[in-house]
Amino acid sequence: QEQLVESGGGSVQAGGSLRLSCASSTRWYCMGWFRQAPGKEREGVASIDSSGGTIYADSVKGRFAISRDKAKNTLYLQMNSLKPEDTAMYYCAAGCIYATRHTANYNYWGQGTQVTVSS
Repeated sequence: QEQLVESGGGSVQAGGSLRLSCASSTRWYCMGWFRQAPGKEREGVASIDSSGGTIYADSVKGRFAISRDKAKNTLYLQMNSLKPEDTAMYYCAAGCIYATRHTANYNYWGQGTQVTVSS
């Protein structure tokens, strides 16, 4: 059974950085990062396909970078210049066939890792 295990979340001050990791038991063609803040819908943050094609939410462009290590079956999200509005539970997802921020295109989800940014 596919497992996606996120790590790297934590509490930081505004302007700080974190790197999230997602370990997978399968080498997926396409994976993504999502986040969900209390009382809000889950939103796509970034996605990457096997050829390295990426897509980002406008709110994180220039600050976040998605990458993957295919040999390790691991997905990363480097988050810089963090803002309080980035506070959310961050989820790794897999199963898309092209880089997309739409939740319906993903079949597998991790349990999430909490990111809290204080002002």
